[in-house]
Amino acid sequence: MIKAIASGIVLAALVTPALAADEYWVVQDSSTKKCSIVQQKPTTTTTTVIGNSSFKTRVEAENSMKTTKICNSM
Repeated sequence: MIKAIASGIVLAALVTPALAADEYWVVQDSSTKKCSIVQQKPTTTTTTVIGNSSFKTRVEAENSMKTTKICNSM
């Protein structure tokens, strides 16, 4: 019984970081001024993150992009 519980804890510890990897960011290309959704926070200076945080689902990011003035001004 103890081995089963210990195995479950180890498995949960290994799976949790993989589940947290799904983040979506709304970014704007500084040269084209076009917004897009990416899965990793950009580290380059050619893109600007729109908003203060990431989104858990792509749908949330898409909805945010649709309602953001910066992305709809073009």
